[in-house]
Amino acid sequence: MTIRLYDTSARQTRDFSPLKPGCVSIYLCGATVQAAPHIGHIRSGLNFDILRRWFEYRGYDVTFVRNVTDIDDKIIGKAGEQDRPWWSIGYENERAFNDGYRALGCLPPTYEPRATGHITEMVEMMRGLIERGHAYEADGSVYFDVRSWPAYLELSRQDLEDLRQPPEEGITGKRDPRDFAMWKATKPGEPDWETPWGRGRPGWHLECSAMAHKYLGSAFDIHGGGLDLVFPHHENEIAQAKAYGDDFARYWLHNAWVTMSGEKMSKSLGNSVLVSEMVKQWRPIVLRYYLGTPHYRSTIEYSVEALREAESAFARIEGFVQRVVELAGGPVEPAPEVPPAFAEAMDDDLGVPQALAVVHNTVRQGNSALAADDKESAVARLAEVRAMLGVLGLDPLDQHWAGEDERSEDLHGVVDSLVRLVLDQREAARARKDWATADAIRDQLKQSGLVIEDSPHGPRWSLGPR
Repeated sequence: MTIRLYDTSARQTRDFSPLKPGCVSIYLCGATVQAAPHIGHIRSGLNFDILRRWFEYRGYDVTFVRNVTDIDDKIIGKAGEQDRPWWSIGYENERAFNDGYRALGCLPPTYEPRATGHITEMVEMMRGLIERGHAYEADGSVYFDVRSWPAYLELSRQDLEDLRQPPEEGITGKRDPRDFAMWKATKPGEPDWETPWGRGRPGWHLECSAMAHKYLGSAFDIHGGGLDLVFPHHENEIAQAKAYGDDFARYWLHNAWVTMSGEKMSKSLGNSVLVSEMVKQWRPIVLRYYLGTPHYRSTIEYSVEALREAESAFARIEGFVQRVVELAGGPVEPAPEVPPAFAEAMDDDLGVPQALAVVHNTVRQGNSALAADDKESAVARLAEVRAMLGVLGLDPLDQHWAGEDERSEDLHGVVDSLVRLVLDQREAARARKDWATADAIRDQLKQSGLVIEDSPHGPRWSLGPR
């Protein structure tokens, strides 16, 4: 058993070999909390949640760190626009992110540090970089000297002479326009902290180098984040950390975007789809299926039609699960191991689409067993399906999803009682061979959005696709 991962820094898929046998350390760039999350933000958390679950299935002890950037230019800008304290903006949106992660079934991180809680570690790192000649102070700000680090840009593979750093508003005193700010001198009305170089606040990149060092040490296994973070954020993290003396991350994993009309989903483009609104329109487990089952390095082009297809695909899985549970007279425990083909797909750079194909094939086998009234085979297939869905965080019998929405469950019970009355009328019509009335009742239910299935155990209903 060898897990292989696509390493952005190597531009190839590599065998995964942990620093410490039996353990995996992961640092994921988390939320910048200037606004509530859209589904593009949550996708990254979902992808790395599945990676974590797979490592744990393979027997690894996983330490998973996902940071919160709770101070930056955008948060301060939002605070000014809304005439609110900066920390109020950050805290409100941090809770919105956590609500989104939780709604879509992401396991909580081992540690979730905030940038503002680690000023001491940032000061220590800046002091060390200045002493080593890799950073300098100017007008109360501290900059990283990119020319002092020859390996700069090895991750994004750019040429320093062609580099144009994103502009940093109000920055003065740079020796080179490509140097980046690790610490920004204080401005009127902005939050600030005391340092040996005067009062100020963190630059964006320093926080992750400092927090990764604190929680995972000078070297760790995997650093992850969205593809848009390769430059400048991850490139600058590497320069700071390695110039400080850390070995830093050994593998770099990046997930692709969720797009709309071919453009990256973002608040600035005005095309974001907020998680808080999406979970009102779609079941969270369906959203997880939609966002989590494409390959993590593949772009997802958002559309309602694609969500409906995901809903229908998951309904086929869920329907099989429900039918076998009913046949078995109660829950069926997951198998102790997933099928070999599923494991092979997951080991190959987290090949969720290929793994999902194994799930659907097993469901088809299980449905064939149900049709043949082969209870033993149907139960065995369900055990395999539950094992695979558990790895993907999509097991509808898992406690998280069983309590997904208590009001929805109550409503389901009310609807079930009403539908049963109509189905009893249909059964009575069939018993007296009044096929026209029976078919008319079935068609009317279908027009209402319900699918009626005649099984050996009587008629059953489910919601049809939207």
